[in-house]
This record gives sequence, structure tokens and C-alpha cells, in this order.
Amino acid sequence: MTAKVVRVEKIVEQDGEVHVQGLPYKRGQMVEVMIRSVVGAPTRKGRLTARKLLDSGLPGLWADRQDIADSSGYARYLREQAQQRMRGRERC
Repeated sequence: MTAKVVRVEKIVEQDGEVHVQGLPYKRGQMVEVMIRSVVGAPTRKGRLTARKLLDSGLPGLWADRQDIADSSGYARYLREQAQQRMRGRERC
């Protein structure tokens, strides 16, 4: 009999607790649970709120730049350039 393996990646939301739902096992079945941390994996710092964005210093970042007359237009230009790079990578 071959053991069924289910791999789930979760972020620890509360110290010492990991919650996993939707497993394909029934009540009474014996399962083995092994937990290992993922080295170098990004950690979630929480949802970015408007307050966190305002406190980050990003709004107004280009306010004193003399070479950028229209910061909204410049930001739009940068987004378009990034999208073109992404599209170029998708073709490869």
C-alpha cells in the first residue's frame, strides 16, 4: 500500500500554531505530521493599509525632484516599462 502525501505550505499566524484545513482524510484515519521551516522564505508582514503606505515615505518621494515635472505621468511610464519587460519574459 502506497502512502498518500499531501504538501501544504502555511504561514504561522500565531506563535506555535499552524492551521490546516481541507485535507483528504477522514475521521479516525492515522496520519503523520511533519513540520519544517522553509529557510530563506519570505515572511508575511501583514496587509498594507493606507496608514502604513502614508507612513512608509513613498508618497511624495519624488516631490523635490527637479527632473520629474509630472510624477503621476512618470509613475505611469515606469509601470508601462515594467509591464513590457514582463511580457518579454513571458514570450521566452
